[in-house]
Amino acid sequence: MKRIAVLTSGGDSPGMNACIRAVVRAGCSMGLETWGIMRGYQGMIENDLKPLPAESVGNIIQYGGTILKSARSAAFRTPEGRKQAYENLRKAGIEGLVCIGGDGSYTGAKVFFEEYGIPSIGCPGTIDNDLYGTDYTIGFDTAVNTALDAIDRVRDTADSHNRVFFIEVMGRDSGHIALHSGLAGGSEGIFVPERHNEFQQIVEAYGNKNRQKAFSIFIVAEGDEEGKAYEVADEFRKVYPDADARVTVLGHVQRGGKPTANDRILASRLGAHAVKGLLEGRSNEAVGVVNNAIEYTPFADAIGKHKDINEKLWELSTILTR
Repeated sequence: MKRIAVLTSGGDSPGMNACIRAVVRAGCSMGLETWGIMRGYQGMIENDLKPLPAESVGNIIQYGGTILKSARSAAFRTPEGRKQAYENLRKAGIEGLVCIGGDGSYTGAKVFFEEYGIPSIGCPGTIDNDLYGTDYTIGFDTAVNTALDAIDRVRDTADSHNRVFFIEVMGRDSGHIALHSGLAGGSEGIFVPERHNEFQQIVEAYGNKNRQKAFSIFIVAEGDEEGKAYEVADEFRKVYPDADARVTVLGHVQRGGKPTANDRILASRLGAHAVKGLLEGRSNEAVGVVNNAIEYTPFADAIGKHKDINEKLWELSTILTR
């Protein structure tokens, strides 16, 4: 193997640039020529490729987003689109791929390998931390700290005005951000898609006659089965009409910003080991960190197996939020 390419696909996450940097620098140290694919699989179809020498990734480790840009590609879901992508890679002499993204990105890499046999290694780039085969994903720590900073700021207003705030964080299918930021932020309740009946438990706790605290903060994952923050707040007002309940939706601010030290180090480790895995003959796998050790997981498992929230942290949150 002499030439590989790296792409970022799907939603961006802080630390993707650090991972790109690691792939390029590791490739150079191992005698490989590394190319970048712009705009993910769409750029692969449109032949938007460029060489990435070592100096091209200088001064990017501290930035959020991705210098390779990202896009969702409907064309890559078609056999014709993937065939065009393969022809472009073949003409460019690309012999292996590092795909930085989430489960949709992994699915694309898996199908592409099965059809055309180009070895691919995935790096888990998503703030949701919902990929099986790694304890943490690139961008998760930054997203949690971004949410936590917002929670701390809202707490000042909640305290000043004796208000109840429902703060919505990202997590369409997973409650990892909600659980970690809610626990670290001292919230009075956390709503996550993986657990049920949170509302009833929280209503009962809030109505405790011995309650001395005049304000409350509740964290709601956007994919919670009982609704988004506005819907949960509406139900809360029906039970407690006198409560001054407000809603704050953090939205895409959680995806941006400078990556934390943890995310930069994680991304650097995973990017370097993705290249190492390709040279060792690995393919159709995702690289991750489990118990602080590098692990490779088949794409089929990384995509198909469910990663639950940390049960011990959930149990702790139920104790501390009451």
